[in-house]
Amino acid sequence: MGLTYREAGVNIDAAERTKRRIRDTVSSTFGPEVLSDVGLFGGLFRLDLGEFEDPVLVASTDGVGTKLKVAFLVDRHDTVGVDLVHHCANDIVVQGARSLFFLDYLAMGEHREEVAAAVVEGVARGCRNVGCALLGGEMAELPEFYRPGEYDLAGTIVGVVDRARLIDGSRVRSGDVILGIGSDGLHTNGYSLARKVFFEVAKWDVDRYVPELGRSLGEELLRPHRSYVRPLLRLMEEGEVHALAHITGGGLPGNLPRALPEGCSAEIRLGSWEVPSVFRLIGEIGEVEEGEMFRTFNMGIGMAVVVGEGDVDRAREVLEAEGERVWEIGRVVPGKGVQLVREGR
Repeated sequence: MGLTYREAGVNIDAAERTKRRIRDTVSSTFGPEVLSDVGLFGGLFRLDLGEFEDPVLVASTDGVGTKLKVAFLVDRHDTVGVDLVHHCANDIVVQGARSLFFLDYLAMGEHREEVAAAVVEGVARGCRNVGCALLGGEMAELPEFYRPGEYDLAGTIVGVVDRARLIDGSRVRSGDVILGIGSDGLHTNGYSLARKVFFEVAKWDVDRYVPELGRSLGEELLRPHRSYVRPLLRLMEEGEVHALAHITGGGLPGNLPRALPEGCSAEIRLGSWEVPSVFRLIGEIGEVEEGEMFRTFNMGIGMAVVVGEGDVDRAREVLEAEGERVWEIGRVVPGKGVQLVREGR
């Protein structure tokens, strides 16, 4: 008898069992707009354009990065899918888009049913959180491509916004106020540096309880990327938002300029918000310079909201009613890029 696909490293039966197992989880994200069942070649989504005068589709693709390395060490896989969806949904809500559907890609060297199911369950939970359908995806088994026990995860989100409500920074003016919404730690960026500091410099284990964090190191590093979708959609309904910036890789200096028009700069007052302890630990243990910290991590600000001076109180009220921590962290000034200034100077 000749060789089989399984002997070459691909277990089709295991993958099929996983697909049957996750069917209910995936379909729990479906609304009446989804016209296809789990497992078809392509997902079908009926877009109702009745509420839009000039609809614009907004799409984004991303991955989880080396945060996955922490998931491997802790052997916990039900949060990285949430990270993936929240990151992507935050990326399109900054342009005013409501999420419609999500597609995920999970690639493993050897298919492990429990792990794959946990990852997809996390993706589905993220989709429910942001109000979109997990319309389809791919589980690939790639023998000898990944180290044993490792996998990669990526996804694409598609949303829609009426062109008249598109947030593109064109309303931003000098004197506008920048509000910062609190993050839940590292989110999904800066993990290569964080892992080097904690695992190589400090030589800490993921199970180590860290008093400054109030939890183990692994629990802290696996805290899910926060979703700002629902609070921001409500804010857009309540009033005018001039610009939004999702603070991911590159930090405030790398992401705020993406939301500002030519000739406008952001003056950010350091010390005007609470920096989570995890960032202070990274800076102290790794002797990382402040400028490097701010261009690597979100430093406690997961989303920046630019509003007119007269809209600050209402914006803060709406966001805080949605459970967000909000600080006034700076202003828009003439210039280019981001200026980090120490509070009181």
